[in-house]
Amino acid sequence: MVEAGRREWVALGVLTLPVLLISVDMTVLGFALPYLSEDLAPTGAQQLWIVDSYGFLLAGLLITMGTLGDRIGRRRLLLAGAAAFGIASIIAAFSTSAPMLIAARALLGIGGATLMPSTLSLIRTVFTDDRQRRIAIAAWAAAFSGGMALGPVLGGWLLEHFWWGSVFLINVPVMVLLLVLGPILLPEARDPNPGRFDPLSAVLSLGAVLPVVYGIKKIAESGPDLLGVGAILLGFAVGVRFVNRQRRLADPMLDLDLFRDRRFSVSVGTNTLGVFALSSVFFLAPQYLQLVLGMSPVTAALWMLPATAAGVVSSLGAAQLATRFAVPHLIGVGLLTAAAGFLALTQVGVESGIAALVVGFVLVGAGVPLSEALTTDLAISTAPPRRAGAASGISETGFELGGALGVAVLGSVATAVYRAELPGTASAAARDTLGGAVATARQLPPAQAGELLGSAQQAFVHGMQVSAVLGAVLLAYTAVQAMLLLRTSREGYRGRHEQRCPARPTP
Repeated sequence: MVEAGRREWVALGVLTLPVLLISVDMTVLGFALPYLSEDLAPTGAQQLWIVDSYGFLLAGLLITMGTLGDRIGRRRLLLAGAAAFGIASIIAAFSTSAPMLIAARALLGIGGATLMPSTLSLIRTVFTDDRQRRIAIAAWAAAFSGGMALGPVLGGWLLEHFWWGSVFLINVPVMVLLLVLGPILLPEARDPNPGRFDPLSAVLSLGAVLPVVYGIKKIAESGPDLLGVGAILLGFAVGVRFVNRQRRLADPMLDLDLFRDRRFSVSVGTNTLGVFALSSVFFLAPQYLQLVLGMSPVTAALWMLPATAAGVVSSLGAAQLATRFAVPHLIGVGLLTAAAGFLALTQVGVESGIAALVVGFVLVGAGVPLSEALTTDLAISTAPPRRAGAASGISETGFELGGALGVAVLGSVATAVYRAELPGTASAAARDTLGGAVATARQLPPAQAGELLGSAQQAFVHGMQVSAVLGAVLLAYTAVQAMLLLRTSREGYRGRHEQRCPARPTP
């Protein structure tokens, strides 16, 4: 193993920039939506596709793009994705119609799917020393979690000074910088013996992930219905077909032998469940700050920044802590810290809940990123170098699915409690969401408005508390499971290729 020098650390800075922008793009659009809706006048369905087309294609193509990078070269794929992401950002910024913006967002999702696994797998190539690689992956994770919280703050500032297209145009200088510095600083790396690419496997992987993500989002928005449940079942059916095909292929697109190593499978599962819990906080906390405590969007985003700072510090500190303590124990401590944060969120009230919210959010924001940094490193380091792209794609697909599931499940629990506790005399709009109740109250006489708002806010807070209890139980279980399974794991990867012939070095 060769220790990295100044050139490699500068390369890490280049690799974290697209990750930061991708995570910003996940949250910044919510602020721009009212402005672009006024300008482009999209229908309700078009507005949903403007929001969702990015995430759908990003989640659906991560595995395919990770495997493609192993075959054609991870740097080549990264640079191609950067060019696509920059061009799509310009198209999105200057879109003149809703269909044009939907197409641009879809292209952004495709570009993002090439960038994410490429950055992570190139970190595996650049940093061969275990300690330095762990630090590099921690920085990667810190950039991702920091970008998710930076999006609302940055979006609010841009929209106060510029037009809605500016939230997309900020991507362009960073992509240009990546295209200039990437060929200079980043090495090329690929699988030296990739075998044949199977187009049907790529189609099946997309057909497995897209319906599941769509179904989860549909259920989160409108509750369980035939379309949402049917989409999830369809995705599972296609997923079974995909797995069976991989087992028969001599050169599978997804090497299922990766999952035979408990360190890989447990790390991916732990990461998914951690993001599952974290995403519910990002979903419920902004609504509480704005619709219960009456804060403006930018003020609410600023109150969430302490949790972001805690996440960045814990992600970067994970590598140093791992040199002194056992990694399985650190993962467990991180998740138990986040579980304590969820318990703090159960103390949030209608009148004075800001202190409990900030404390809980900081604990969750510190604990989950600590666990994510370490489990991501375990998953990537466990896979052989030639399969780094595929392993990165799997890890990040778990991240995306965990985020979608967290909003759908814990968000739906909170919504169900809200609807159950709201008086039956409330209008359909008020019973649907707290935002609907606030809008309805504006049209009522003061006495009725106050009564409706009081009931709605109390019901929302109770639903948030129930969701927090479930999140705490889930994280505590995940912590214990990770500590037990990872502590007793010693086996290593041995895929079909390694059984047929000796491993060859990755260039």
